Amino acid sequence: MKSSDTIITSTQNTRVKKLILLQQKSAERRKAGLFVVEGRRELLHCLHSGYEIDTLFYCPQLLFVAGEDGELRRVIAANPSLEVSAEVYERIAYRGSTEGVVAQMKVKTMALADLQLPDNPLLMVLERVEKPGNLGAVLRSADAAAADAVIVCDPLTDLYNPNLIRSSIGAIFTVPTVACSSVDCIAFLKERGIRILTAQLQDSHLYYDTDMRRGTALVMGTEATGLTEPWRQAADAHIRIPMKGQLDSLNVSVSAAILLFEAVRQREE
Repeated sequence: MKSSDTIITSTQNTRVKKLILLQQKSAERRKAGLFVVEGRRELLHCLHSGYEIDTLFYCPQLLFVAGEDGELRRVIAANPSLEVSAEVYERIAYRGSTEGVVAQMKVKTMALADLQLPDNPLLMVLERVEKPGNLGAVLRSADAAAADAVIVCDPLTDLYNPNLIRSSIGAIFTVPTVACSSVDCIAFLKERGIRILTAQLQDSHLYYDTDMRRGTALVMGTEATGLTEPWRQAADAHIRIPMKGQLDSLNVSVSAAILLFEAVRQREE
């Protein structure tokens, strides 16, 4: 393992303060072109997806509590790494069970044109979803359903929000994810002949009666306001999940999972 010349023991250290700013401020992440990943699983997913480490912070007392981890040792040895005390790690970590590793990563921006889609792709499209936890949960479902991409339109949170990365448990790195405008996304889908299925209550058909075997984009809006009119107009079909109780909506991440796995069911048949 690469050793540091000194161990960082103060939370007032300039490198530690920069790391905390990156965690807290999206403007700081944009300015620096960096974001923060915490935990072994998330870090390795990030690296396997081609991201590069700027600086890695590690705490030896916490690092290998569960036993030997050759891959993580090689990552630390091969990258700029700083050792921190347990007290400093407690300050920079959101969770106590993240194996003693936090890393500043270099941002890698993906555009719609960068997506490498197969024939008949399955895409999840989210418009103006605000809560990072919801977006992270959708990404986990997209990974589980082997969706070809997640497209976030007119986002109200940046894709490198620490809460999003945490709630996705690294799926933000395993599923190709693009942020763009709704206008650009609609044009992209139309140009490629990908069917647009919008989830909405009005003028809609039951989701399991709708063909999802062809190239399909499942489009969802916010729980509060739903989808904007351009999406409703662009849709090839409007679909809904039947609501048998007294409430008229599900959490967006739950709805996304239901629709994604209906597409999986149809395609496997």
